[in-house]
Amino acid sequence: MLYKNIIKRLFDIVISLMALPFVIIIGIPISIAIKAEDGGSVFFLGQRYGKNMKKFSMLKFRSMKMNAKDIRNADGSTYNSATDDRQTKVGKFLRKTSLDELPQFINVLVGDMSFIGPRPSPMGNEATYTDYVKKKFQVRPGITGYNQALKRNSATMEERYKNDVYYAENVSFFLDIKIIFMTIKSVLLKENIYNS
Repeated sequence: MLYKNIIKRLFDIVISLMALPFVIIIGIPISIAIKAEDGGSVFFLGQRYGKNMKKFSMLKFRSMKMNAKDIRNADGSTYNSATDDRQTKVGKFLRKTSLDELPQFINVLVGDMSFIGPRPSPMGNEATYTDYVKKKFQVRPGITGYNQALKRNSATMEERYKNDVYYAENVSFFLDIKIIFMTIKSVLLKENIYNS
C-alpha cells in the first residue's frame, strides 16, 4: 500500500520532471512537422476517465486529420488500422514510434495520470462498465501499462478490461519494473500497433 499510494506518485513526479526536457526537445521538430503538413493544431485533447472515473483532458501530439470522425469497433474499443485514412503522414510515424504519447508526461506531472497504469478510458462506454470493470478506476491511468506491454492496441476490449483490472489489483514495484521492460521491447519491435 505504501508503494501504491505514496512511492509510486513520487516516482511519477520525478520521472515526468526528468522526461519534460526530452519532451520539449523532441516536441519542437514534431510540432513543426505536424503544423507543416496541414496547418492544424499540434495537440489533441481527448476527454478521458481517470482514477475514480474523474474526467480529464489527455494530451497527445495530433496524429489524425483535423476533426476526424470518432470510429469505434463493435466492442467499443477505438478503431485504428495501418490503412486508416484519418491518420496524417506524420501521425502514422508518431503512432508507430509511440511519440504521440510524449505530452502525457504533463498529465502525469499534474496528477491526472501515472507513468504506469491502465490506459485512460474514452467517453462513451460507460453503460458497459460492470462492477468488475470499474475496479480499473481504483488507480491512475498510465502512459503505458500491463495491457499495453502485453497486447498494446491488438487486445479486444474484454482482454483490456481483464488486464487493466489485474494491474489495479496487483500494483507493485516489481510489476511496474516488468512492465517497463516489456513496453520497451514492444515499442522497439513495433508490436501490436493496430487492432485490425
